Amino acid sequence: MVETEMIEYFAQSMCFISLTAFIFIATFSRSEKIELMAQNFIMTSLLITAATLWWLSLSGGELWGSNYLPKPLSVLCVVIAIAARLNIKGQNVSFGANPHTIGKKSEEE
Repeated sequence: MVETEMIEYFAQSMCFISLTAFIFIATFSRSEKIELMAQNFIMTSLLITAATLWWLSLSGGELWGSNYLPKPLSVLCVVIAIAARLNIKGQNVSFGANPHTIGKKSEEE
């Protein structure tokens, strides 16, 4: 049987790997092929993280001193994994004012 400390260490490591890959997604998006690979990697690592966190909760382990935290975090990992697969490149999703176009519009007028 695997000790809960090892599961906790693995869960924290997977969280770190997923977060680091998610931080660098803008760098990966310079190439469409690399961006797709990064999206697949992030999704896979988040799903593994979610499974590990659920396993940690079922084995009675704690994450950062809390035995309640692993289950909600695992659900959050699944939601972010689904969001990581969305490809919104080139689409305006905020519909807010872009500071770069404000100057151009005033020059055109």
